[in-house]
Amino acid sequence: MPEKERLIEVKNPGDGSVLAIVPRGDKEEIDLAVKAAKKAFLSNEWKTFNPFSRGKLLYQAAEIIRENKEELAKLETLDVGKPLAQSAVDVEIAARYFEYYAGVADKILGETIPVEPGIIDYTVREPIGIVGHIIPWNYPLQIAARSIAVSIATGNATVLKPAEDTPLTTLKLVELMEPLGLPKGILNVVTGYGYEAGAALSSHPDINHITFTGSVETGKRVMESAAQNVVPVTLELGGKSPNIVFADCHEEQALEWVLKSIVQNAGQTCSAGSRLVIEKSIKEAFVDKLAALMEKLSIGPGIDNHDLGPVLSKKQFERIQSFINLAKQDGIRIATGGERESVEGCESGYFLQPTILDNVPASHHLAQEEIFGPVLTVTTFETEEEAIEIANGTPYGLVAGVWTENGSRAHRVASQLQCGQVFINHYGAGGGIAQPFGGYKKSGFGREKGLEALRNYTQVKNVAVKF
Repeated sequence: MPEKERLIEVKNPGDGSVLAIVPRGDKEEIDLAVKAAKKAFLSNEWKTFNPFSRGKLLYQAAEIIRENKEELAKLETLDVGKPLAQSAVDVEIAARYFEYYAGVADKILGETIPVEPGIIDYTVREPIGIVGHIIPWNYPLQIAARSIAVSIATGNATVLKPAEDTPLTTLKLVELMEPLGLPKGILNVVTGYGYEAGAALSSHPDINHITFTGSVETGKRVMESAAQNVVPVTLELGGKSPNIVFADCHEEQALEWVLKSIVQNAGQTCSAGSRLVIEKSIKEAFVDKLAALMEKLSIGPGIDNHDLGPVLSKKQFERIQSFINLAKQDGIRIATGGERESVEGCESGYFLQPTILDNVPASHHLAQEEIFGPVLTVTTFETEEEAIEIANGTPYGLVAGVWTENGSRAHRVASQLQCGQVFINHYGAGGGIAQPFGGYKKSGFGREKGLEALRNYTQVKNVAVKF
């Protein structure tokens, strides 16, 4: 391959300019990284790197992230396009992941099991080995941080493959951690395309676990590759998450969070509240107020801290636009938005007006498929049972919001929703550091975040001693 083709241009989605050039790693680079990780994992240096020391190192990583918060936030905004204020939140969340798992590192406990007299039976949780992480482009710093932190806390070695579109904060994070004293080879990063470096990582015979965040179709390929080596996977895939709004909701709060959950990161969030499932009697007034709020949002480069930044790329913009064109073709009312936004000085940027598609039938393609942009579909219901049926009526099951002042109804609905997280009278858009996050159905399986994530990175050994 010519030398020029061995490189990848990383572009600013706000104006199309080239931010950086990174290596186009492939099977060869992945193999080198995995070999380095395996050597480090099996070394005496790592075996004697005790849990307390791993925790201490993770606390130091959190401090370094905060010391460099301005640079990391700026890099994230330039790379992804999101408003600077949102990137600053991402930096703080990244630091909190390291703090959370620092506290866990020396508390990963086994159990004693009563078997019969004369036998002491106990379990230990051991590192699973060499873990591969394929990082998505929408929250690269957050997801790299949670991957690295839990992997180190549990005593594993790691190979990260960041998205080719947004690798800069992952690279910077690993660079910042270099002086902390991790054994060489415990933490490795390979930049490259998913179909080359990502595919090589998911199919490598020395990888012991794969964590993938991304699309359903790519997730299937990752799972198929891992299956050839009988390797477990954790898949965090797409979502079509509903905000279920009842007539007795606190309207002001519901409006605030329905808006936030669809425009955060220009709607490019797997847990975005991309469906408004609302009681028919209040729909018209609620949608009018929501449209008015959307129309007040400022749109422009994330670095200038507008309310809404650009979507990632031309490919992503055209995909979102195809859904809006389908709405126009099928006669679905566009309550607001639906057009490209012209931003002076950023004519090459991919800016899109936040959009509401009104009265979308629950079975329509627009209400069933993940759009991954600032596009909200609106579907009405008349009964609680109908609301639940609509909410559960997609191939996905990641997050849901329930808005009602009736406590019994809130719990009743939550108990019947087929999704990994339910938020009542708020919306977490993925939830906090300690809250297990993952999906039902085609939204994936396994859980990230919280103590539940430890199950992905450890394996249980049972020991029975006869006396």
